[in-house]
Amino acid sequence: MRDFQGLSEREILALAISLEEEDERIYADFAEGLRENFPASAAVFTGMQDEESSHRRRLMELYREKFGEHIPLIRRQDVRGFVNRKPVWLVKPLGLDTVRHQAAAMEVETRRFYERAAARAEDARVRQLLDDLALEERTHADRAEELGEEKLRGDARREEDEASRRLFVLQIVQPGLAGLMDGSVSTLAPVFAAALATHNPRDAFVVGLAASLGAGISMGFAEALSDDGSLTGRGHPWVRGLVCGLMTALGGIGHTLPFLIPAFGAAMTAAIVIVVLELAAITWVRHRYMETPPLSAALQVGLGGALVFVTGVLIGSS
Repeated sequence: MRDFQGLSEREILALAISLEEEDERIYADFAEGLRENFPASAAVFTGMQDEESSHRRRLMELYREKFGEHIPLIRRQDVRGFVNRKPVWLVKPLGLDTVRHQAAAMEVETRRFYERAAARAEDARVRQLLDDLALEERTHADRAEELGEEKLRGDARREEDEASRRLFVLQIVQPGLAGLMDGSVSTLAPVFAAALATHNPRDAFVVGLAASLGAGISMGFAEALSDDGSLTGRGHPWVRGLVCGLMTALGGIGHTLPFLIPAFGAAMTAAIVIVVLELAAITWVRHRYMETPPLSAALQVGLGGALVFVTGVLIGSS
């Protein structure tokens, strides 16, 4: 690995060409990754790709005039000082916020490179080109915003916002809600049956903890293995599985924790209050993200919770 200060003018131009080619391909990957769900934003990044291609052509023309046809391959990882970037193919499916943040970081880093490179250039034409590119990179964010305003008008922006919301619901809310409902409802019977059968809060806590963690692991694996998301658009299976598993465990642990209270009556009262709050939270999520009418959501969740709760009470009291 070389220090930037040790690069010759020829090596600086070769590195600049390599950087522009890499950025061009990254913007192309962004455009391709966003095209299906966010076509207008994909067009923005296609425009940015074209700009990087123009930068690379100007650099190559000057390089050939000064140093000939052979351009040595000098990459960012060969020079100290550059920030390591996570490959785009490792962060799929792409999200708009992730893409925008990475693009902003790329612009800042490239601008700083051109400013430092221009300060070291001895040839007037090389220095002028590097200064020009630094200026263009400095205004790149403004031009990207202009492209966004041009491409993301009215209906297109609303459609992309709606697509983003649908993806969030598919990939996060649905598996999380399924896990929360399963964890909150399915563990009611064993927890309250153990509590009423033994009148010992610690026994109820142990049963609830085991049931919650077991359900979380089971639901997590079931969700992760259900489909790979390639046809359904539901996102990476292990992300869904992790969300579902964690929310399942959380749903059961919520009304299990009160049984850490030594007094049985106080523990039961606190647990019942938390159950009501859990069911209310599930009702709100179903209404907010699944567009279920409030009364219908409350009846569905409340009826299921009540039936399981009563089952646990009857078994524990028998």
